[in-house]
Amino acid sequence: MVSSSVAPFIFMLLLLGCSARPLYPLPSRRNDKTKQPLQTFRPYNVAHRGSNGEIPEETAAAYMRAIEEGTDFIETDILASKDGALICFHDVILDNTTDIAEHKKFATRKRTYDVQGVNTTGYFTVDFTLDELKSLRVKQRHSFRDQQYNGKFCIITFEEFISIALDAPRVVGIYPEIKNPVLINQHVKWPGGKKFEDKFVETLVKYGYKGSYLSNHWLKQPAFIQSFAPTSLIYISNQTDLPKIFLIDDVDVPCQDTNQSFAEITSDAYLDFIKEYVVGIGPWKDTLVPVSNKYLQTPNDLVARAHAHDLQVHPYTFQNENRFLHYNYSQDPYLEYDYWINKVGVDGLFTDFTGSLHRYQEWTSPFISDEDASTLLRKIASMISKYRKT
Repeated sequence: MVSSSVAPFIFMLLLLGCSARPLYPLPSRRNDKTKQPLQTFRPYNVAHRGSNGEIPEETAAAYMRAIEEGTDFIETDILASKDGALICFHDVILDNTTDIAEHKKFATRKRTYDVQGVNTTGYFTVDFTLDELKSLRVKQRHSFRDQQYNGKFCIITFEEFISIALDAPRVVGIYPEIKNPVLINQHVKWPGGKKFEDKFVETLVKYGYKGSYLSNHWLKQPAFIQSFAPTSLIYISNQTDLPKIFLIDDVDVPCQDTNQSFAEITSDAYLDFIKEYVVGIGPWKDTLVPVSNKYLQTPNDLVARAHAHDLQVHPYTFQNENRFLHYNYSQDPYLEYDYWINKVGVDGLFTDFTGSLHRYQEWTSPFISDEDASTLLRKIASMISKYRKT
């Protein structure tokens, strides 16, 4: 059952905004033993940047909303500030989802850097301290989505993100991405020669995240580590046994840090290699089922081949709006979920609308807690007892 205790928290965030004092205390991990466990019997509901279809992405309110709506994992992108703080933010530049343009004191900070082989101009997170980033306000990325929360929330840190997950009323996993590690390591330096990946893992260890997939430790504090950079995933494999997901971009986009082609990184030989370091892949969904004129074509064999290599498949990104729904679904997101879960056979889904996916799954494969199961068994026993007496 999804707790309704989150709604008042979002209201409080609207009232308080971003104060100088951290709003999110260290996690209390209260009532760990009585928390509803993570479901593992159906594909995972992954809240892509929080419930960002409703609330601006990567904000505390978006993550709290996703938890309220029933997500299994809250997903985030981890970047770094100039002074080495790890933050939750998707783009390497601040231009698209913050009010940076309204802060005239930062007007001279615009830079041009090479980002994955492309000269990119904008206000980069790596050129601002954490305090400066905290002074900005986040806005909705898409003009066709709800704009009422623009300017209400600030950028949060990786630690604040973790606190939100650990203080949820049930077990909620985290799904952080090592984002653009090449760029971050070029521009941000940490004491002792540590790398971005080192600080990323240190933060997870600090808050008790450890354990291989489905181990007892992992089930208490579930986490997947994701990245488009296989070199980073291989590097951290010596530092943590947490399960890792190798993200795969579109067919015409080379691999982020090795420059390999889509064909190379989805070959059987490469899947056989990378499975030593990861438990799954996270492809752009249109690379699994090709699209022509907004109609789905015949699925390719990547899901089947990944499964044959004991790799999970968590495609991205599922979105409710008609502009994102292929005509095969009759503009119905529930038909889309049904197709991907029951026909394509994926193991997890990144969605901007976690509530929609949760409702679909509760209708088709409801979660039954141990308490509910015990109650049901008692009712059955009572019915049998009455039958025997007659």
